Amino acid sequence: MEKKVIQLPSPILKGNVSVEEALFKRCSTRSFKKVPLNLGEVSQLLWAAYGKNAYGKKTVPSAGATYPFDIYLVAGLVEDIEPGLYLYECERHTLIPVKQGDLREKLAVAAYDQKFIANAPITIVLVAQFARTTAYYGKRGERYVFLDAGHVGQNVSLQVEGMGLGTCMIGAFDDD
Repeated sequence: MEKKVIQLPSPILKGNVSVEEALFKRCSTRSFKKVPLNLGEVSQLLWAAYGKNAYGKKTVPSAGATYPFDIYLVAGLVEDIEPGLYLYECERHTLIPVKQGDLREKLAVAAYDQKFIANAPITIVLVAQFARTTAYYGKRGERYVFLDAGHVGQNVSLQVEGMGLGTCMIGAFDDD
């Protein structure tokens, strides 16, 4: 995989769906159209997950502003992006290539054989660096990391609904 950093388009800051409507219509789905996402859609979803807001902070709250997550994109069916694993770098709103190849099937197996994951055009993966939060809060910081994950998941869910796409949050994952 060429190690060229991918600059993502700027996020759209005014949508056509209100927060209330997105909350009302939000639901999980395990069936996805076999249509590629475009770079703008991927950009919007990653920004909603962990991008920068108007105050230079992230789009989600975090205990003590410790922001324990590294956000990865597993791309399988995206226009202008080769299938592979990418690290989302929020400060510059870019994708950094990590591993090439379509990893969706392997990801589905690692998620206890939830086959529908292999059919999603993308998956956003949260990797927690607990030490970022526990260094500040000690053992109780572990709880805060899980709360922070919920903030990211809700942002993505609402953004997906606002874009007329589908998603399903997955917590079942074989750590090995």
